[in-house]
Amino acid sequence: MYKKVFKRLIDIVISLLAMPFIAIILLIFAPIIHLTDKGPVFYNGERLGYKCKHFKMFKLRSMKMNAPDLRNSDGSTYNSENDPRLTSLGGFLRKTSLDELPQFINVLVGDMSIIGPRPGTTDSELTDNEQKRRSVRPGITGYSQALMRNSDSMEERMRNDVFYAENVSFKLDCYIFFKTIQSVLIKKNIYRNTESDTIVVESSESTLVELESKKG
Repeated sequence: MYKKVFKRLIDIVISLLAMPFIAIILLIFAPIIHLTDKGPVFYNGERLGYKCKHFKMFKLRSMKMNAPDLRNSDGSTYNSENDPRLTSLGGFLRKTSLDELPQFINVLVGDMSIIGPRPGTTDSELTDNEQKRRSVRPGITGYSQALMRNSDSMEERMRNDVFYAENVSFKLDCYIFFKTIQSVLIKKNIYRNTESDTIVVESSESTLVELESKKG
């Protein structure tokens, strides 16, 4: 009953309560994001969601326009404190997770849940484990993020996501919710130090030169 009914009701109520706060955040940061490089305020990446359906996920844009897509060797997104793709405001948005707040819009319309596995990229291989983790709505935060935030490997993330999908409960969601708040407040495990294993998916010469200079 919780998984099918009450979880969705909780998502709707909390999302509605969060909207005034999100509006204030947008009023403060949207002009700064736009004026930084005259680009869009939001990054709307296409993601893989509930039952492997595609949807557009809202995030405040933290990277420069036309930034290259960099991945770690295991396929996870490159994430570093010295990431040259970040705007002057982007590092702060990531550290505080404020860039994730617009996803409450996705929660409200039913694309996402507050708690659940993070959305997958649309090029994700639809293995049995991938389909298990997509048997529940993707979340703004999840079991893996509560434990490790951004520092876990793809293998660890998959294992944690499958565990969550098979054990959804109110008690587990409460644990993840408060553990996530703790993780954000103490700013722990924000980045994953894997610069030496970084691979390029889509290149941008100027940014890659800057990235190589930081490695050196």
